Amino acid sequence: MATATVTSKGQMTLPKDVRDDLGLRPGDKVEFIKRDGRYIIMPRNVPVASLAGILGKSPAGSMSIDEEEEAYAAALAEDDERIRAGR
Repeated sequence: MATATVTSKGQMTLPKDVRDDLGLRPGDKVEFIKRDGRYIIMPRNVPVASLAGILGKSPAGSMSIDEEEEAYAAALAEDDERIRAGR
């Protein structure tokens, strides 16, 4: 089990084995999530580009840039309408 000491400024150094396990490097961010009275440390160092394709292929197929822009505009319009309606 790894431990860390909190300084008077509320800072701590994550032990090397924890940093290595989480793949953390200098400048990376971590998120603290509270669940059932305990905290979970989640690394936030995953590059957005590495998430491409994580959900698999779209059943509707690929979209052109114009189709993407139209879909985005439609989604924004729906969101605006929902907000104006107070939902």
